Amino acid sequence: QAKLVESGGGSVQSGGSLRLSCVASGYNKGRYCMAWFRQAPGKEREEVARIDSVGFRGYADSMKGRVTVSLDNAKNTLYLQMSSLKPEDTAIYYCAREADACSSLREVDFGYWGQGTQVTVSS
Repeated sequence: QAKLVESGGGSVQSGGSLRLSCVASGYNKGRYCMAWFRQAPGKEREEVARIDSVGFRGYADSMKGRVTVSLDNAKNTLYLQMSSLKPEDTAIYYCAREADACSSLREVDFGYWGQGTQVTVSS
């Protein structure tokens, strides 16, 4: 029943920055894990970052040091701040959620997904 809506994607030049947002609605109060994934044409979907209700935060090596994941609980909004963007960061970025701690979840366990937002980084 949870609904996730991403926004904030766009086109930027190499070295630029973007902040993606994901607004969650229709969820049950309690524990959760929310994560960002991305998928480029011809490639498998990969995780970028995750954050949960017990304070865990994790980042994939592909973007570690260039991204920060955060959550504004008052606005029920997940964010992904990205900087020093590279052409290889070009992909559709997805928000996902599951009612469990991040430590218990793999990609296939996430039950709710947004529609995605396109990020294009030009050289």
